[in-house]
Formats: sequence, structure tokens, C-alpha cells
Amino acid sequence: MNKLVANVQEAVKDIESGMTLMLGGFGLCGIPENCIAALVKKGITNLTCISNNAGVDDFGLGLLLQKRQIKKMISSYVGENDEFERQMLSGELEVDLIPQGSLAARCQAGGSGVPAFFTPAGYGTEVAFGKEVRYFDGKPHILEHALSADFAIVKAWKGDRYGNLLFKGTARNFNPLMAMAGQITIAEVEELVEPGELDPNTIHTPGIFVQRIFQGEKYEKRIEQRTVRQRENS
Repeated sequence: MNKLVANVQEAVKDIESGMTLMLGGFGLCGIPENCIAALVKKGITNLTCISNNAGVDDFGLGLLLQKRQIKKMISSYVGENDEFERQMLSGELEVDLIPQGSLAARCQAGGSGVPAFFTPAGYGTEVAFGKEVRYFDGKPHILEHALSADFAIVKAWKGDRYGNLLFKGTARNFNPLMAMAGQITIAEVEELVEPGELDPNTIHTPGIFVQRIFQGEKYEKRIEQRTVRQRENS
């Protein structure tokens, strides 16, 4: 089945205010830059966004935060976004902070049809507040529920019009897990290839999980914090 759409505007045309979105990426690595920019332009609001973090103040999900388009973030890290921190501490933004491994597992569960699971991660902390606790082999575990979304938006290195995706290096991160858990999954890719060009043995996300795909453009691929050492005098 051909899942190719003409452009980013067509890909996100039916994303509406109040929806829940999953967005791939880790820091600024592997984030769907084109789709995020299109959502900013659409001006939709009251979004619930599931993402490892929220970009930085002027890039990634930080752009949606600046426009007050997000009402709730479900994530595991907020350290590089001052506006995220400000909105969270002021009560403007509802935030559900989740241990990173639990976030990944909850996304995977949502895509695998597993409604909930027990994990020791977070027991004895605020993460466990209000959650069921059971003991396995004498060790306490808390109940975590699967995560899913109206739309999952991911970014891949290569893809074909059937929706098969290949990610590059660490840009893979949360993308494959979230691609499985959206009712509709949108994939933007750096390079669009013909079916059969991708080695079946290297495909990370099969096209069965993807409903729309398009070729993105003008990727900035920012580095969150560029750190270099001084060159020694020779």
C-alpha cells in the first residue's frame, strides 16, 4: 500500500487541538523537525505530548511550548528547556515525569497491545504516588500503564512509500517504539527510496506501523551542547 503523502501539510492536516501526540527523538537527535514546525503554524492548542524531553527553548517541542500550544507533557527529562521549567514550576503546564526506561517500556507496551506491567523503577519516589504496588520475589514493583496516542510522529533516515523505515545511529532512540503506538503514525524521512531498495534485514520499523510518509527538508540537526577540548600546543 502506498503511504506517501505530498508534503508535511498533508501529513498533519487532521491533527486537531486537544489530541495526544507521541514525538520521537532524544534531546535534539532524531526529532521530526518538519512536523513540529507545521504544528506550530497550524496554531492548534491543548496538546498532550509524549516525548523523552521537549527540545530547547527555540527548537523542537520548545517552539510549541513558546506558543502555549501544549497543555501536558509526558516525558523523562526537562533539563535543557528553560521555558519548560518555567511553565512547570508556575503550574501553567501539567507534567508527568517518568523514568526513562519506564517511558520506553510504556510506549513499547502501547504498541504491543500490553495494557500494563509491573516494574521496580520509581518505587519509593514520587513516581509511585497513587500506583498499585505488588511484590515479586520479595521486591516491590509499581503498576505502569501503556502509553498510546492519536498520532505518533517520527523521523527516520530512509524510508520507502510503503512506510518501511531505517534509522541512523542514535537518532533511532524512541522513534521505533513510538511508531508502533500511534493510532496513526506519520514518518518524515531524510531520504525517500523505492520499495526494494532497503535491505529487509536492516529495516527497523516495518511499514505495517506507518500510515503516512513524506520526505522532509532543510533539517538543522542541531547539537544540544557542543563541547570540544582545547587543542594542545605542539
